[in-house]
Formats: sequence, C-alpha cells, structure tokens
Amino acid sequence: MTRRIEMYDTTLRDGTQAEGFNLSLVDKLKIAQMLDELGFDYIEGGYPLSNPKDAAFFEEAGKLTFKHAKLCAFGMTRRKGVQAEEDTGMKALVAAKTPVITIVGKTWDLHVKQVLDVSEQENLDMIRESVAFCAKHGSGGEVFYDAEHFFDGYKANPDYALQTLQAALDGGATRLVLCDTNGGSLPNWISLAVNEVKVKSEKWKVKTDGLLAVHPHNDSAVAVANALAAVEAGCVQVQGTINGIGERCGTGDLIPVVANRTLKMGHECLVSGAEMRLTELSRYVYEIANLNLQANQPYVGTSAFAHKGGMHVHAVQKLARSYEHVPPESVGNTRRVLVSELAGASNVVAMLGRKYDISEDKKLQRMVLERVQDLENRGYQFEAAEASFELLLLEVLGKRRSFWELDHYRCVILKRNGEPCGTEAIVKLTVNGRLEHHVAEGDGPINALDGALRKGLEPHYPQLGSIHLTDYKVRVVNPTAESAAKVRVIIDFAVRQKNGQGSVVRRFSTTGVNENIVDASWEALSDAFTYFLIETPS
Repeated sequence: MTRRIEMYDTTLRDGTQAEGFNLSLVDKLKIAQMLDELGFDYIEGGYPLSNPKDAAFFEEAGKLTFKHAKLCAFGMTRRKGVQAEEDTGMKALVAAKTPVITIVGKTWDLHVKQVLDVSEQENLDMIRESVAFCAKHGSGGEVFYDAEHFFDGYKANPDYALQTLQAALDGGATRLVLCDTNGGSLPNWISLAVNEVKVKSEKWKVKTDGLLAVHPHNDSAVAVANALAAVEAGCVQVQGTINGIGERCGTGDLIPVVANRTLKMGHECLVSGAEMRLTELSRYVYEIANLNLQANQPYVGTSAFAHKGGMHVHAVQKLARSYEHVPPESVGNTRRVLVSELAGASNVVAMLGRKYDISEDKKLQRMVLERVQDLENRGYQFEAAEASFELLLLEVLGKRRSFWELDHYRCVILKRNGEPCGTEAIVKLTVNGRLEHHVAEGDGPINALDGALRKGLEPHYPQLGSIHLTDYKVRVVNPTAESAAKVRVIIDFAVRQKNGQGSVVRRFSTTGVNENIVDASWEALSDAFTYFLIETPS
C-alpha cells in the first residue's frame, strides 16, 4: 500500500551554506514558488536573525499565496542562562510569522559538555522551553525539533539522546527530526536506530508514530540511501535540498529521493505528475544559482540516460529497459546517444538517422564513423559536442550550409605593467555579398571575437541574439608536447526566448582542436553560430 511521505526542502537555508552557492532574495522567492508548485510540503526559508536577507525573505514570502507548502523559520534553542521569552533568537523566530518553526538542539552529550558547556539537565530545559515558547507564540503552533547529531549521540549515549527527544515532545514538538549532521552514518545503522527509537519511545506519554523525520548529510556518499532506509524504518518526513547542495559534501538530494519513492517504492509524493518535472526543477536551481549542471547526476543529469558503447545502443534501440532502470521521460529527462571512437553504426542511426534519413545507408554510416575516429585520433571529442557531430554529418552528406565567408580575424592583447589586460578583436567577413569589417573589445580574446562576429552577423541574422555562451572548457590533448601541445575547446551554449531573455529553450555544445587556443575557440564559436542558423533559419 502507498503512504504519504512529507518532503521538507531546506535549499534556501542548508543549501546556502554550501561553498559557492549563493542566492539573492529574488532567487529564494522564485525557488520557493516552484517548490510549492510541485507540491513540496515544507520550505525552510532560513534563520531570520542571521542576516537581513533571510529576514526580508520571510517578510516578502508572507505576501505570497502558497497552494501546498508551509514556510518554516529555522533557529536554535534559547541561549544558556536566558529565558526563552527574553531570547532574541526566540523572538525573531516568532516574529517571522511562519506556519512552522524548526528548532535545532544538541542531542549528543559530547556537544552538550564540550561545545555548549552546559549541564545535561540545562540542555534538556533549553530544548523543552524553546519548543514550548514557539508552540505557544508561533503563528501556526507547529514546531519541528531538529535533533542535531542524533545518530552519533544515540550511539554514544542512547539514554540521553532519547531524553532530548522526550524534552522536545514535552514542549509540544510535532516532528522529531533525526539528523545525521556529520554525515558519517551508514544505512544499516540508520534503520536500526530509527527502529530502536520507535520501540523505546513506547513508554513515553506521546508515541513517535507519525512524528519521526530524517535529515541526512552526504559525507559518506550515502545520504539518499540513509533517507530511504529511514523511511522504510518508519520516518514520515525527509529533509534535504535540491541537487544535494549543502555544507561540506552536501545534504540528501531530494531529486532521487522523490524519484525512488515515487517510481520504485510506491509512496505518494508531491502533486500528481510532479516527478515528471524533476529534471526541470534540478536545472532551474542550478540556473538560478549560476552553477554548472552535474552531467552524471542520477535521474536528471544529461548523462543519466546517455549511451556510448555500440553494444549498449544496439540493445537500447531494441528494448530501452535493457539498459535504463526507468524511462527517461518519467523524470522529465531525455535519452542521448553519444558518438565517439567507441561507437558503432547503431549510435549514428539512433542519434541522427531518422532526422537525416540515413537509417538504411550502411555505407554512409561507416563513412561517418571513420571520420569520427580520425578526428578523435587528432584530439576531437564529439560525445560532449553533439552540435559539432551534426555539422560533421552534414559535411559528409554535402549539405552543410555556409552563412558567411571569413577573410580574416585578428586579436590584439595589450598588457601594461600594473594595469588590467585589454583585448581587441577584428573580424572581416562577407555576409550575403556584403563586406562586414568590425572591431570589438572584450574581457579576453573569445569574448572580443564573439562580440566582433556578432556585429557582422546579427544585422543579417537577428535570431543570433538568442544564443549565449554558458560554459567554456579547455583541455590539453597531447601534454608531452608541452607549450606546443594541441588543446581541445568545448563551448556550451543556451538558447533563450525573446531575443536572449526568459527561460532556456535548449542547449548544445561545439568543439574545436588546434595548437592555437584562440583558433580552436574560433572553430567552436563559429560552428555554434552555423549550427544555430541551420536549426533556426529565421
């Protein structure tokens, strides 16, 4: 039978503790609205006393209407020696006016004695009084207790760890969140501990049935497994972040948690059909935070359903589930077939055979593979540059179009002692019979070349305003040649709606190889413009 497991997202608080992950107030509001749209139960917005941005978030979020989610304000127990009514942190949590308040407290006696430097009884009082204050004065009356370091604390001193949970219940906690804060626990210990809590709590006035939640960290690379183990043992709520972003090695990634629970464990989760938007959600958060997508991320990564080996592709073409554990569309992703020197004819057919009607042309398929193998031997890589591969196929077919004729380009780099480096690019080409000769400045040669090339092309092809460089990667192909080595450049592009504004419509990548890094980049850049104009004629 299915059962409902609550989803508690802390991307806006725990996620922002990750190195290099920063969100503006507007970013946080956008992510919160999308989480609500997909049916997440709880959204933790931050700690209202920690910084002005979090305080502003709760003020602005309070003006929004959420259909599914309840906002949560996060904070710590009262300070030692201070009454809850007088504690500034307690007052800030109540002032946030959220339906739920989440209080984190010490569960491991090691932290009580050596970090807080209070007695065990004082810590229990801090937990009970803090929860009780928030339950009495909070807007919604719901208080979740995050038992920090629970699994380490329970291993070291099980009786005291249970006392902290009892103190939270006595204060009126509506969820007991068992946290693997160090991220060092393994699934078998998670299952055992959750089951023992359920058994030992039977003597309590309030039983833990329907109250337990889990908050796993990923320092042992098993946060998702720990979350699933806790659910199987009886937890009714999983706390985590989108894409597993969080402090140190991250927090439990809610993307595979939702996918596994919905598609494989039969649990009700989010709103109906939300699992089919998991890829969209994952990439939305990466995009807003200006982070690179993780290609090998389970379920939603660009490589999650990518097939490279010829034997694999041949099998997938006959029976997709022979090499795919779920259909890619079930999580909003797509199947990709990669072409490389390891590929077979099946890869070429699966990738572009139908689009260019070459499914039955064995001779042409072999010609394409031989061309790929030759170019990869020279340093090219097409599995990460599908647009370049499509241009290669068009070239073999004799159908590659030319939208301009290059006369020359030139880059001038000026560096004066103590001053920033400046770059100027000059591009001379013929477009539709008209000579275009333009100069542009940029942060570097690629930025300057991009600007000069656009000046020459956009008057003829205004649709180029929708294409934007999103990532640029360089790798040395033959390092033994030292400074004379070839380099391979791969450039990622995004196509956006409304002449460069709005959401990303699609992405593609091109590649170039040369001993000269600028010329390799020029090849990838000009190929990208050519590919886009072929795909988007007007």
